[in-house]
Amino acid sequence: MADIWLMRHGAYEGHRPGYHAPYEAVLTQEGCDQVRRSLPLPEGITAIVTSPIPRARQTATLVSHFTGLPIVATSGLLAEWRAPSIVLGRTAETDPPAYRAWRARRLANPSLRCGDGESLADLHTRARHCAAFLHHAAGRHGPLLAVSHTLLLGVLTRLPEGPAAFTTAAKTPWQFAELQLLPALTGDTPAFSDLPRSANGRTP
Repeated sequence: MADIWLMRHGAYEGHRPGYHAPYEAVLTQEGCDQVRRSLPLPEGITAIVTSPIPRARQTATLVSHFTGLPIVATSGLLAEWRAPSIVLGRTAETDPPAYRAWRARRLANPSLRCGDGESLADLHTRARHCAAFLHHAAGRHGPLLAVSHTLLLGVLTRLPEGPAAFTTAAKTPWQFAELQLLPALTGDTPAFSDLPRSANGRTP
């Protein structure tokens, strides 16, 4: 089975600990430099897939520019955890009461959502679908680089933990432009052909 390497995007404008980045946040110059320093990539990678969120898409585009590798797919399955809009652009000290209440209950009830955000169960399900998508893409294109975001990547590498993988991922640093190898496909991962059409219809 072809290797799948996972890469977090570079540093972006406005980043600080506990900050929920707006969708449109873009790479800083340091973020661009981090991407350059991440090269050369592991041997054998033949193609790139990326999250559509600008900071990830910019990272993938830079890697493509410096290596000549094609970007063969952009998929929302690789997007970051969808935080509720009430916390976007905020730090932990300014979180609204509704979000604080959700945080206190989310592990006991992984299907609980805060406003328009994804629940822990939602994110875990998407990560399972993402793993199937990545293995399918690697079957078509060969060894891949997948550019994404810290929480999604953390859950993706800990699928057997279930929705609680969110908490582990949030406490485990994944540095900007850091690469890790995706663990082997497990029985917890659906077949690509079993995914909802919206998940697999327009990607690679």
